[in-house]
Amino acid sequence: MAATGKAVIVGAARTAIGTSRRGTLANVPAIELAKPVVSAAIERSGLDPAEFDDLVLAEVLQGGGDSARYVAVDLGLTTIPGMALNRQCASGLTAIAVGAGQIAAGMSSAVLAGGMESCSTSPRFRKRKPYSSGKADGDYADWVPLSHPPTDDAPALDMSITVAHNCAVQYGITRQDQDAWALRSHQRAVKAIDAGSFVDEIVAIDVPQEDGSVITFAEDEHPRRDSSMQTLAGLKVLHPEIDGFTVTAGNSSGINDAAAVVALAAPSTRREVLATVLSWAQVGMAPDRTGSGPIGAIPKALELAGRKLQDVALFEINEAFAAQAVACSRELGLDEELVNVYGSGISLGHPIAATGARMVTSAIYELRRRGGGIGVVSMCAGGGMGAAMVIEVL
Repeated sequence: MAATGKAVIVGAARTAIGTSRRGTLANVPAIELAKPVVSAAIERSGLDPAEFDDLVLAEVLQGGGDSARYVAVDLGLTTIPGMALNRQCASGLTAIAVGAGQIAAGMSSAVLAGGMESCSTSPRFRKRKPYSSGKADGDYADWVPLSHPPTDDAPALDMSITVAHNCAVQYGITRQDQDAWALRSHQRAVKAIDAGSFVDEIVAIDVPQEDGSVITFAEDEHPRRDSSMQTLAGLKVLHPEIDGFTVTAGNSSGINDAAAVVALAAPSTRREVLATVLSWAQVGMAPDRTGSGPIGAIPKALELAGRKLQDVALFEINEAFAAQAVACSRELGLDEELVNVYGSGISLGHPIAATGARMVTSAIYELRRRGGGIGVVSMCAGGGMGAAMVIEVL
């Protein structure tokens, strides 16, 4: 198998995004979210399942193991090996990069890649104090895996400080800036839902209810139709004890459940190409500067693709927090009319490991509606990281 230099995306699918713990997907494990989108990505690719050499699925909060292999076996795809991957918020995007890299190197001819996350059903780890969230139970407390060694200015378990507050202070982002961005995110997401913009990319899934009935879930449920500047301005900041703190639940991303997967292949005339993966990049910085990840990752990825900012038709910068999205857009000098045109983490939600693959999927479908062009997908990631990918739709 010869090196191809590029990988193309020939299928893409995602679930609708649920609001964790109180939403429609609250009792659906991550693997059950992943299975229908894996099946849909295969079907949409037009490839035989036997042609796929790997399944790379990102997972951040699922507790370890190899969920990708579990999904493959449970679907009867026993000839497809599975790899679980974790790069915090950039996990789903990195999974696609890994698959694209395998194909570009000539090591695989087709790969399924994406991410899954059920924040609702993720396991709770138990660890002796002091490595805890403070919710003590005897000598133990609830604990989640750390993204980096915690410090006062970069707690590992509170990204509202590590990402949002630090970003707001560093780049001079006001509370009003953040609330205005959050409101626009909800408005754009609601508009996209009402226009049916997500219908083709979403795979409807049946969700059993306690009373024996079944709900068909096919529409993102996290965006708020009643959001307003007045409502957002009335929310209390998350840390009133910190002077100048401006981050609220309203200008932060959601906690969500979803899965998204793309089918990657070597270029060929026998299948429809949705998009070409031109490049990807990842960067690191001090953990207290995590929010600036896209500021470094986007130019690096564009340089690797041989493209410039002005060549890009569509940007998707995940809204981990409004402060971070505003800062990255302004520092890069982006036209905000081209950034997150259908909403992002604040409105649609942030199902952590699935987010990158969801963004790629939505960007592909939106670029196709617009007649093609270059798309850039980027996000910051816990621990002081950023990632970006450049795709092209012809």
